[in-house]
Amino acid sequence: MNLNLTRRFGFLVNDVARLYGQQFDRLAREEIGLSQAQCRLVGVLATHEGDEPLSQTELAQRLGLSAMAVGGLCDRMAAAGWIRREPSPTDRRINRLQLEPRARKALTAALAIGDGLTTRALAPLSAAERAQLLALLAKTRLSLMSLSTAEEDAA
Repeated sequence: MNLNLTRRFGFLVNDVARLYGQQFDRLAREEIGLSQAQCRLVGVLATHEGDEPLSQTELAQRLGLSAMAVGGLCDRMAAAGWIRREPSPTDRRINRLQLEPRARKALTAALAIGDGLTTRALAPLSAAERAQLLALLAKTRLSLMSLSTAEEDAA
């Protein structure tokens, strides 16, 4: 049995994500005053703009977090003026989430932080290796998404 976990796909991908996330979280807190989780929340809301605003439950599903965790995150972000909650016109139990203008500016800064961190993290790779790595990860992502879809269809 090979116990070198650094050569196992799941361990390696998770470890890279953890290390990248720690660095991003530190930089984002220092530079824009938002955590990685808060930046993800802003990013999801921003990519959904133009459509009907997301509810907290829908946001939780997209973030892969519990509704309770997202509720607390939204409480803090609304109190700090990053987002606002608006009651749904069709269901008073539901709040729709909107970004405040300062959150859009913060998202631009967060993307720049991510770009800079990615550049530093991938610096040992050639341009061709970087392109190949991203292409292979995208292919793997699609494969995993199709496995999830196949499992849902079988259920």
